[in-house]
Amino acid sequence: MLNNILASFYERDLRKLVDEIKMFKNEENLWKTHGSITNSSGNLALHIVGGMNFHVGSRLAKTGYIRNRDQEFSKKDVPRLDIIADLEKLIVLINGTLNNLTDDDLKKDFPAPFDGATNSISYVLVTLLAHLNYHLGQVNYLRRMLE
Repeated sequence: MLNNILASFYERDLRKLVDEIKMFKNEENLWKTHGSITNSSGNLALHIVGGMNFHVGSRLAKTGYIRNRDQEFSKKDVPRLDIIADLEKLIVLINGTLNNLTDDDLKKDFPAPFDGATNSISYVLVTLLAHLNYHLGQVNYLRRMLE
């Protein structure tokens, strides 16, 4: 049951991120920062796509995704429509992966150390959801500051 709840929260919050990306009046602002804020909204979106494809896709769904974390923060000027398409694909991946997990699966160890330790799959999925929401808030705040 927790798997279905988490899947619905992930979909809800990734759709909110899609909406935030769409709300930028000026697409160039996706790549701008302000003051002491060092990560642009575009890079935060790329980070979410990369991190979730790695942890959920590669680790749980065995997609073979290879992560380049540095590029998530250094790549610039990715078209808005490409970011949205990647987020939409991520929703499908997460729904398919989480909805196929059982309660017993969620109690199993995540396939790799996470937060410097062995943790359960449920622990990792809840932590990643919190991380997604942290960055979603950053994107929202930065968008309102820039526009």
